[in-house]
Amino acid sequence: MSVARVTEIISSSTKSFEDAVENGVDRASKTLKNVEGAWVQDMKCTVDNGKISEYRVILKVTFVLED
Repeated sequence: MSVARVTEIISSSTKSFEDAVENGVDRASKTLKNVEGAWVQDMKCTVDNGKISEYRVILKVTFVLED
């Protein structure tokens, strides 16, 4: 039987929401072992002078605990 844990992280990118998700999963995988998936809980962006300056996502990252 496997036991998993979910942790929340916030990630950002100046390119796109998709890039922000990829940055978050990549960074989480460097610290957490056995990352199995991620759920985008929320998406937001910051605006500077009428243009999007940063894309931000809140991710719920799931990883399986080792025995």
